[in-house]
Amino acid sequence: MATKHANVPLLERSKVKPPKLYKVILLNDDYTTMEFVIEVLTVFFKMSMEQATQVMLKVHNDGSAVCGLYPKDIAETKVNQVIGYATQHGHPLRCHMEEN
Repeated sequence: MATKHANVPLLERSKVKPPKLYKVILLNDDYTTMEFVIEVLTVFFKMSMEQATQVMLKVHNDGSAVCGLYPKDIAETKVNQVIGYATQHGHPLRCHMEEN
């Protein structure tokens, strides 16, 4: 059985570009607790407690921090999950995405 790529040189097949990546960014506020931010980072971004604590401190000290790089659809999902979860728990935690 022949495949579509059988007669296409390998160099031409490898020209497919990977998807653009987007940064998911958490923003500091004066109301969301540090413990809740750590919870969000461990639940939605699968960070260890140590990583989550470091990122939380960066958000706290610098005003924002990147939580991860994802293709557009995954980044949008993460942003919506974080905002929804924060709202559900009464926190004004803000999260957005921007092209890397």
